Amino acid sequence: MSEDDVVGVGDYQGAAAGWGALKAVADAVRGQMDIVKETRGLLSMNQPHGFDCPGCAWPDPKHTSSFEFCENGAKAVAWEATAKRTTPEFFAAHTVNELWKWLDFDLENEGRLTHPMVYDQPTDRYLPISWDEALAKIGAALRALPHPDMAEFYTSGRASNEAAFLYQLFAREYGTNNFPDCSNMCHEATSVGLPESIGVGKGTVTLEDFDHCDALFCIGHNPGTNHPRMLTTLREVSKRGVPIIVFNPLRERGLERFTSPQHPVEMLTLNSTPIASTYYLVKVGGDIAVLKGIMKTLLALDAKNLADGGPGVLDRDFIKNHTTGIDELLADLDATSWDAIEEASGLSRSDIESVGNIYARAERVIINYGMGITQHRHGTGNVQQIANLLMLRGNIGRKGAGISPLRGHSNVQGDRTVGVTESPNDGLLDGIARVFGFDPPRNKGHNAIEAVEAIRDGRSKALVCLGGNLAVAMSDPEVTFNAMRNLDLAVHIATKLNRTHLLLAKQSFILPCLGRTEIDVQASGRQSVTVEDSMSMVHASRGGLKPASEHLRSEPEIIAGMALATLPETRVGWADLVSDYGKIRDCIEAVFPEFANFNARIKRPGGFRLYVAASEREWLTPTKRANFFVYPGLDEDPRVADPEALTLTTIRSHDQYNTTIYGLNDRYRGITGRRDVVFVNERDLASRGLKHGDLVDISVVSDVGSASGERAMRNLTAVAYNIAQGSIAAYYPEANVLVALDRYDAKSGTPSYKSTPVLLHASSNHGVLRRWFQTADG
Repeated sequence: MSEDDVVGVGDYQGAAAGWGALKAVADAVRGQMDIVKETRGLLSMNQPHGFDCPGCAWPDPKHTSSFEFCENGAKAVAWEATAKRTTPEFFAAHTVNELWKWLDFDLENEGRLTHPMVYDQPTDRYLPISWDEALAKIGAALRALPHPDMAEFYTSGRASNEAAFLYQLFAREYGTNNFPDCSNMCHEATSVGLPESIGVGKGTVTLEDFDHCDALFCIGHNPGTNHPRMLTTLREVSKRGVPIIVFNPLRERGLERFTSPQHPVEMLTLNSTPIASTYYLVKVGGDIAVLKGIMKTLLALDAKNLADGGPGVLDRDFIKNHTTGIDELLADLDATSWDAIEEASGLSRSDIESVGNIYARAERVIINYGMGITQHRHGTGNVQQIANLLMLRGNIGRKGAGISPLRGHSNVQGDRTVGVTESPNDGLLDGIARVFGFDPPRNKGHNAIEAVEAIRDGRSKALVCLGGNLAVAMSDPEVTFNAMRNLDLAVHIATKLNRTHLLLAKQSFILPCLGRTEIDVQASGRQSVTVEDSMSMVHASRGGLKPASEHLRSEPEIIAGMALATLPETRVGWADLVSDYGKIRDCIEAVFPEFANFNARIKRPGGFRLYVAASEREWLTPTKRANFFVYPGLDEDPRVADPEALTLTTIRSHDQYNTTIYGLNDRYRGITGRRDVVFVNERDLASRGLKHGDLVDISVVSDVGSASGERAMRNLTAVAYNIAQGSIAAYYPEANVLVALDRYDAKSGTPSYKSTPVLLHASSNHGVLRRWFQTADG
């Protein structure tokens, strides 16, 4: 081994997917599932009469192949359909204090929960409890709270529409709008920013629009890991010769080239399809600068075209008939200098002008973006600048064009659609009152940040979690963990054990539920649920695997049981609704008119698309127009005075989905068997007297508007990587220790996971810091 070799760090040469993906699928299945009985479940994933992938929210094509799943979708199914079990005997053998010292990977890798459990303080163990007793105790604890707003109801994006609708109905009849939600931590900037700009908090494109675009932008996302089925769509766009422009701080293999496992010629010849035609490494936090630079380029091209006797580059008819605020935007762009744009973005004027020329020539443009846009202190502003760019050329509300926020979990968008929101509108509340005969609360509730703050301050004393791993997903684990240990009640509806379950309240319950892959039988027979993907398509999902335990209940059944135990005077027919999920869908339709003929429409293969007003150039804004918004300046996040500061972004590994760690490899980035690394530009290492493979410490630099305090990660291995100079990257959720609870977008409440000012220096060598997030030797 040479002195340049670093254990577990290499250089991955292959394309995204290909044989490496097939091997990873085989390894995941072999490690988790009953090969004979359960692998057939993969063939039902994303099929018209099968179950929806529990992973990402990328839509299904109309012409579904026999293998409509990706590597990470297969990992998600293998993880859920595992043959491993976490039984009462397991809990009897391990105290919670002991389990706290386990890796997060090892906790979940124990397998599926099989029985309802309650924490017993004298033995420091979870003990089995009957469903009736558990629900009765939970109901009594919720009734005992002095006020309903002292309870928080968290929702994971994997919950179905039916479960989410019942959940928000239960909490609102109980008397609160406290709905911290996984969306608060990822795309809330979309849900807040786009309604102000175009009247809807969703994307405006369909999958078919990708067949007609003539330029495609990808900003701040990594499809190879986070939504791999998108690679098939990108491949088709690339094959048509359409320019694909990428802005991202890191080189990501899925945005460079892709070998499709469904195309034998590519597989057998070891060839691949290039994805990005142009790839720009923008500084972390430099997106607004790039977007303003492209818009300035458009204005210059427009002026030149008009001077030459042409019609101009801007879509004046669209701007005149459909928008407001253009004069203020033009003034802001005129006042923004190219020097400032180049400094903030890390890109040259010529590069940005080249992109502006491509955009100006294209007639139909789609812009895709991910959490690299939203998870900043001004993420809402980022989203609105993308909308501005599209509106200048009329690229919203027409075929082959539009805005495409890439949602994460498979039903995070659907949960919001059916009412999981801390800021309900009158239409939702009036619909609930009309259909169910009670008046729901009208005040704003808590989002995720506000919920943790309320728990920390003692204003909230109960937490009910419909899935997820909230404490680990949140920023500032030190504050979050300590806060959750002061709860009176914690209830976790879950498929697997995770760290949040080990943060003990005075009463803590784990309620095991069915997974999406499993058969759900209620009084009327076998049930289906529904989900909504990133492009507003709603379709049915029907599990086909035998449940992991006879003691599991479905999420709708658990929610109904809690409601009946908590609300003795309920106005809702909970038992009747749960007996037949079609009745839940009837209620959703009654509250939300856009779900008209819900039960009939989900019987169609592929389901149906909800009405998206902006796609039809109907603007549901107070002005009844699409609105240009000015973002003052170029800084997505507050600047710091220290010239040595770098900007850290958190990233996910390829063996990961949100907080779930499937393994310790990150294949496309060349990392094997470890996660204790930080990716750094080689020049940034050299300027600090460091080199590839050195042990380094990261410490946070306080900025204006953020509380000071020592936040650090120690003894990480520096990996020289193709990342924008001035930017570094470390894995989520480990790097959440660097993100203070008060670092979030004020408009949306989204934590700024993607932009933390830090200093990088040689490790002080006090010994490797041992924390819950460490690698397998920890």
